[in-house]
Amino acid sequence: MASIGSISDSMMLETPRLILRPFTAADLDRLAELMADKDFMRFSLGPLTREQTRERFLDKVIGWNREGLPSQFAMILRSKRSLVGYCGFFHHEVDGKMEIEIGYRLDSNFWNRGLTTEAARTVRDHGFRDLKLDYVISLIHPENAPSRRVAEKNGMTLERETTFRGFPTFIFSITRQRWLRLAPDAG
Repeated sequence: MASIGSISDSMMLETPRLILRPFTAADLDRLAELMADKDFMRFSLGPLTREQTRERFLDKVIGWNREGLPSQFAMILRSKRSLVGYCGFFHHEVDGKMEIEIGYRLDSNFWNRGLTTEAARTVRDHGFRDLKLDYVISLIHPENAPSRRVAEKNGMTLERETTFRGFPTFIFSITRQRWLRLAPDAG
């Protein structure tokens, strides 16, 4: 696994349209609403209940953040001051190797506006610049063309295909070296 820098509980990233901040327990109601939506949970194991949202997602990402590990950020739309999704880091074992994934989901009411790409690029830059990651992946279902486009706009290339959690999965990746070539002033 790549070495990482430390993360502050108050870590916040900003883009022109988004605030990316750590999740808190107070996000459960809105997050449960999103996780219960079939469009939001498309290309996953399916919608989650409130309790499943807390156990399978919120407690995990808050714990990673508390432990100083790369974690997910709540995507807050500046214009509405509302939680519209998430973007950040997941920790997965893929093909027997621990990986750090840039993962994202967005409320379908905000699709096709470039928000996920904006968030994913900011998270990627944070990972390489601040956390000193060497390599990150994105796991994408072959039929999920919008997520594939986000990964490609994030400088990632298709590395290989695998099966992840029982589903066919494309593994997109980018190295720190490739990131530096794409944005030499970013390092």
